[in-house]
Amino acid sequence: MEVLAGIRVLDVTSGPVGGLASMVLADFGADVIKIECPAGDRFRAQPAAAFWLRGKRSVALDLATAVDRETLAGLVDRCDVIAVSGTQRALDSFGIDWETVSRRNASIVHCHITAFGAAGPYAALPGYEGLVAAHSGRMEAFAGQARREGPVFAALPVGSHAASLGAVQGILAALFSRERDGGCQRVETSLLRGMLPYDLASLLIVQLEKNWPGEIPDPKKVGGGMPTLNYHPVMAADGRWIQLGNLLEHHLYGFLEATDLLPELLAEERFQSPPATWSREAIEVARDRILGRIRERNADEWMEIFRAHGNVVAETYRSAQEALEHPDLVGNGDVIEREHPGLGLVRQLGVLARLDRTEGRPGRLPPGIGEHTEAAINEWSNAPNRPRAAAAGAASGRPLEGVTVLEVATIIAAPLATTMLADLGARVIKVEAIGGDPYRHLLARGLLAVKTNGGKESICVDLKTESGRAILRELAARADVLVHNFRPGVPERLGLGYEQLRELRPELIWVAATGYGPDAPGSNRPCAHPVAGAAMGGVVFQAGAGMPPSDCEGIEAIRDAARRLMRANEANPDPNTSVVLASAVLLGLLARARYGIGQRISVNMMTANAYANADDMLSYADKPDRPTVDAELHGLGACYRLYEAEKGWIFLAIGTDVEWRRFVAAVEHPSLASDSRFESAEARQSNDAVLAETLEGLFASRGADAWERLLVPSRVGCVRVANHPGVFLMSRPDLTAEVEHLRFGNTRRWGPLVICNGGNAALGAGVLAGQHTDVLLSELGFSTSEIERLRASKAVGSETV
Repeated sequence: MEVLAGIRVLDVTSGPVGGLASMVLADFGADVIKIECPAGDRFRAQPAAAFWLRGKRSVALDLATAVDRETLAGLVDRCDVIAVSGTQRALDSFGIDWETVSRRNASIVHCHITAFGAAGPYAALPGYEGLVAAHSGRMEAFAGQARREGPVFAALPVGSHAASLGAVQGILAALFSRERDGGCQRVETSLLRGMLPYDLASLLIVQLEKNWPGEIPDPKKVGGGMPTLNYHPVMAADGRWIQLGNLLEHHLYGFLEATDLLPELLAEERFQSPPATWSREAIEVARDRILGRIRERNADEWMEIFRAHGNVVAETYRSAQEALEHPDLVGNGDVIEREHPGLGLVRQLGVLARLDRTEGRPGRLPPGIGEHTEAAINEWSNAPNRPRAAAAGAASGRPLEGVTVLEVATIIAAPLATTMLADLGARVIKVEAIGGDPYRHLLARGLLAVKTNGGKESICVDLKTESGRAILRELAARADVLVHNFRPGVPERLGLGYEQLRELRPELIWVAATGYGPDAPGSNRPCAHPVAGAAMGGVVFQAGAGMPPSDCEGIEAIRDAARRLMRANEANPDPNTSVVLASAVLLGLLARARYGIGQRISVNMMTANAYANADDMLSYADKPDRPTVDAELHGLGACYRLYEAEKGWIFLAIGTDVEWRRFVAAVEHPSLASDSRFESAEARQSNDAVLAETLEGLFASRGADAWERLLVPSRVGCVRVANHPGVFLMSRPDLTAEVEHLRFGNTRRWGPLVICNGGNAALGAGVLAGQHTDVLLSELGFSTSEIERLRASKAVGSETV
């Protein structure tokens, strides 16, 4: 069985965001037709196109002609899903806007992917990730990584990754809702919404910093200093770097034990208390000893020691190309090889997640432009029309209404994924240890955990007790989905293994979120976000030219390089995993809705972060190298980088000759217009350094706001760099929602990644640990006296407000 067998999808998007979304649908059985102009999708020239075009058929249509627009309308009549990108005006002119297609096809799912949203002053700008990252404050959030003042180029295309998986989530949720309720469904996401998962706290910080002065950190300074010892980059004797990820105390002790530092440190009184209580002076002493010890062996020797220990979280830094050879990625079956007629043997990623009963299969080779025009049109023409309707059918903004998700997970990756499911209307019950998820204790007053617990209910249970395990099994017996992030073997010891729970709930969707995957050599190893970021190439890309250094003179140089590397390795690997995990759950839900089955699903952090690096996560002979961010971290070239203005900073994104001519006309700079060195994309690239110098002088002549006011109306990609994500989001009520938090009161929380049918009007606040313990126990049939006895024995509990 395939999840999407028989589902017909029209991909009328351009580029990798929609392309990756429809590729995932094709990998899981959908019949995907890509509509492109006779010259082809202009992003076909990208190396990664061989990846995101796989599994599809290509139909070439000239939508400037009435005949081809009518052909497209006929395909719309017969499809289940249409994914579109571009401005509302373009969709209207081609007849693929929501209103038109929903009138023609009463059961269609219409997914619109944009850069900044379908309306507003930026809606007509070209959909470059850099513009959105600059506009939303993400580039300001990297300030401090460079040895200069000002924002830093955000290299890894996380907004594209999240938006593409947001589209997948929305489409799958809409198909799930359609199976249950019928009717057409509207799905919307954007690169701007794709930035929302990556701001973990600053939106809340800017609202609360005045309430507790000195206790709530300045959002601009979060992560700006030296790395914590738990998450330290370290340099080995051979000049290679290793990223540590020992967040939890027992992992840090495991690392100190594996490096023979533990006896040395424990011999001194200042290190005999828990590491979280060490003085600043003690931390710096420990830091220098750790950095010095790692310099005594080569990286491969250390990694052999760490793997043998089994309780050390660490990975060597790799580029995306090197990541394709990672033994765990390969060993888990997440790298495949395909023969391509033009490129030869291509190594690329396999499917997004492993579903054991509705397994995905990487699709056919990427099609040639228009290769299937006649055959696909004829085939679909003989398929039955979907029902027509006089008007769009009403559908819920909560497509997962009635679905219960049980979350037995900690920290960010899995909890943030289930928050995304709650935003789509699912009931999510979080099961926490007595005292709560450890993530609640990492910043003042549990502030960090607010985002990852949005819209949920929480119960605190001691799973070391028989009564606690019995409560959890009762909850599992009533759930549709169980999501956990235990290491292999732990669920079975707790009575929560898939086979054990399938006896209670045969249709249960059991989802394991792990570091490396069930068949990887490191399947039993612990994992944390910074090691996935380092291992899959994201950090090397973000760090820029000359990083990480292979040689450092002295401990201070190593300390500085480590600080900069950790700034480059910000928290994106966890949300990168979250969007994949939520998509996998929805694949399982749709499979159950269509076939009545439960199943086991596996998602791992390495594969999820490989997908976030999809622009370079394939290899073949003569493949162009991934571009390198300059050493000062401005960007990828003169036409795609940050510039300091007279006041503030701007980001410029020009990718075509048409866009260049618009820019030259708008700035009224005669020498730019007449200079043959800049007249074509190839010429501009050949003269990149001199063009950058010219543009630096130009942009310094007026303020960032003035440049934006001049260029945005001309559809030139030039935006002012926003102050900070939290400040930016407070100015955008359309991207946030007002909620009432039990501890923090009336606040604004992050909006959803994807909107279905106008959105969920009942987005929930973050919850405290055990906030619903008594309510949930009562629902399970426990009496008041029984609940009191459970609390007295500390089998259950709640945190205080």
